Amino acid sequence: MTGTHAHTNRLAAESSPYLLQHAHNPVDWFPWGEEAFAEARRRDVPIFLSVGYATCYWCHVMERESFEDPRTAALMNDRFVCVKVDREERPDVDELSMAATVTLTGRGGWPTSVFLEPQGLRPYFAGTYFPSEERHGIPAFTRVLEALSNAWRDRRQEVLQQAESLAAAVRDQLGASPDPVPLGPAHAQKAVATLLQIFDRADGGFGGAPKFPQPVFLEFLLDARQRADDATRDAIDAAARTTLDRMAIGGIHDHLAGGFHRYSVDKHWTVPHFEKMLYDNAQLAAVYARAAAAYHDPFYLDIARRTCDYVLREMTDDPDAPGTHGFFSAQDAEVDHREGLNYLWTPADFDRVLDPDDAAFAKRIYNLDASPNFQDPHHPNDDPAWVLRTDARPEDLADRLNTSPEAFAERIARINAALFAERATRKQPITDDKVLTAWNALMITGLVATAEAINARGHGSGDRYLEAARRAARFILSTMRDGTGRLLRSYRSGQAAIPAPLEDHAFLAHALLQLARADRSNRAEWLAAAADTADRARALFADDRGGYFDTEADRPDLFVRARSTHDGATPAPTGMMLLALLDLADQTNESARLDQAIALLAALSGAVVKAPVGTINPLRAMLRMMDDPARLAGRYTFSDAEPEPAPPRQPTPVRVLANTEKVTVTKDTPAVFKIALEPPPGYHIIAADPGPAKVPLTPLRVGLTRGQGVAVYADYPAGDPYGLPEIGTIHVHHDRIEFDVVLEHKPGVGASPGIPVLGVSFQACSDTECLPPRTVELDIAVEFKD
Repeated sequence: MTGTHAHTNRLAAESSPYLLQHAHNPVDWFPWGEEAFAEARRRDVPIFLSVGYATCYWCHVMERESFEDPRTAALMNDRFVCVKVDREERPDVDELSMAATVTLTGRGGWPTSVFLEPQGLRPYFAGTYFPSEERHGIPAFTRVLEALSNAWRDRRQEVLQQAESLAAAVRDQLGASPDPVPLGPAHAQKAVATLLQIFDRADGGFGGAPKFPQPVFLEFLLDARQRADDATRDAIDAAARTTLDRMAIGGIHDHLAGGFHRYSVDKHWTVPHFEKMLYDNAQLAAVYARAAAAYHDPFYLDIARRTCDYVLREMTDDPDAPGTHGFFSAQDAEVDHREGLNYLWTPADFDRVLDPDDAAFAKRIYNLDASPNFQDPHHPNDDPAWVLRTDARPEDLADRLNTSPEAFAERIARINAALFAERATRKQPITDDKVLTAWNALMITGLVATAEAINARGHGSGDRYLEAARRAARFILSTMRDGTGRLLRSYRSGQAAIPAPLEDHAFLAHALLQLARADRSNRAEWLAAAADTADRARALFADDRGGYFDTEADRPDLFVRARSTHDGATPAPTGMMLLALLDLADQTNESARLDQAIALLAALSGAVVKAPVGTINPLRAMLRMMDDPARLAGRYTFSDAEPEPAPPRQPTPVRVLANTEKVTVTKDTPAVFKIALEPPPGYHIIAADPGPAKVPLTPLRVGLTRGQGVAVYADYPAGDPYGLPEIGTIHVHHDRIEFDVVLEHKPGVGASPGIPVLGVSFQACSDTECLPPRTVELDIAVEFKD
């Protein structure tokens, strides 16, 4: 019958959209909590923990293949207590499960599939996506279930020893607190030098594909340029502006609706992974607004404004008064199991929606007069299509067309409005409509930055964005608390839940202080709320040395009390807490706040020295402190050590060899050849799938450097596990590797028009340094025959 379900489990009582997606699986899912733990202990069975999120592509795939399959579900229910976690609601659980997965396998990703012993909730096995049938060397999920259940039954002591060994490794990684060390300008200079070294001079960004926006790096560079010599400032400006330009004109940017997709699968920012996250758009709005002020660039300000407009229109339940109930978390990448389906276009679409002149104009601007740039990798039989992107800034496009920037802007705005109206009639991606305190705080900061940039230029008013920030802040402060005033993490459907970890407190305190600076008429309100949030964070999370934990003490469901320091897709909570304490000291002139900031910087200093780029917000705080040495007199002494000289480079480059100088591709027969790479002594090459690292690295890739007409596939070797505290555990190649490359005839596929030119991109590292990423073009002619 319509509206009924064959199965309903405990997740039906949850509010998380991700958990509700699984509420009618035949799996007897539990949410994370004491009921699940007690049931596993009563039955004396392990816990299967599946961690994901609502807009995760491979989470959807694993659900369709395994969790909706009655036979697989029966095996899961019989052998395990099965627990589902929304990683966005429970970052504490996610962090531990991901650390265990990376430690055990050398790679991570979602969904994470972790098996816990029921008493101490320690992991004894972990992985990510498991297929329903063995594929590419990955065992079938049912085989994994049977093996791990049998191990628990037949080799209990061995399993418990494995659990303790894995838990100890995770404790060492997440719970460590390095001793304080002196910090000074040399550490900031080293971070700048590293970012400039890994900066992609052709396409912007830091590292190779897949390419992420990484706004924390841009914020740091904008800080550092104010204190740099002329040559360094010029290099910083080139890195920042190239990156901001290429993202804005690329397909990662939604040219019709505004806002940005999660990341680009290619190095040119053309084809994105299509999900849209609130935290990305919040941080990118802020950095574009800040860059608009730094460079007096109206294009950047327009990007910031349109990013905020997207959030106010699509990521709230009240577009007439956006922010009244906060901002939603994410929009999915797929529609009807098709990646990016809502965002793709064809020339015929343009002809149907636009008049002939505008259609021809739009095809030229968005490159629909060239070959398609998108082929769904999961559905290779689907017709190719186009992701909208331009190849220049708007004023440069106007110049090419011999028209004024104003006339160009008016025409493209009219065309975009028509295309967006057409897109709105399509089936839309799912929106994860839960409200998260930390991500909303980031959006408040982005709105404030955009409002300030608009008001400073005197072109229009930023009051709309400031008012939305006010509404969201008041919603969090009034609604996302329990009866004791304790801040809560998540809100949906009228229900706020889950005690907030440090991340929510730190991000919120920081956001409230941005409001206090910009919203002078309500300054006292925001200052008081920020001070209260900082005080609560200190009471719940601080240690006796001035450092902070991610979670409160006495959590029996967590086998380690973690301390996050890595600034990645979202900033580390400790670094954000440090920035908030500095802001609070500046705005209140309270010496106790400055002392708290100094103590936290000292607590983070060991992590900074080990990985300056991976722990970059504390360096931003240090630069601010150095601007006022008199204020710090007697409180903190900065190191005056000179930057460490770079170790001598191994002069022998990586050798790249191919077994042919010419290949022939036909419509029905691909070409196959071999290439080999030989790293110099003492160096290794980053593998094609290195796994998550604490610093940006360029994975091994073979592809087209220019031209089009072939799809390039490579049978990359897996690599060997390799780990350092500064980078985590990754996969690398220490010795010569050789592998097959396959070229298939694919008209229109490629980076740009022209004859296809093949290249191999790689990065070589030693135990002490990483050389700049390189792309070596292969001297191989590609011939096409019918």
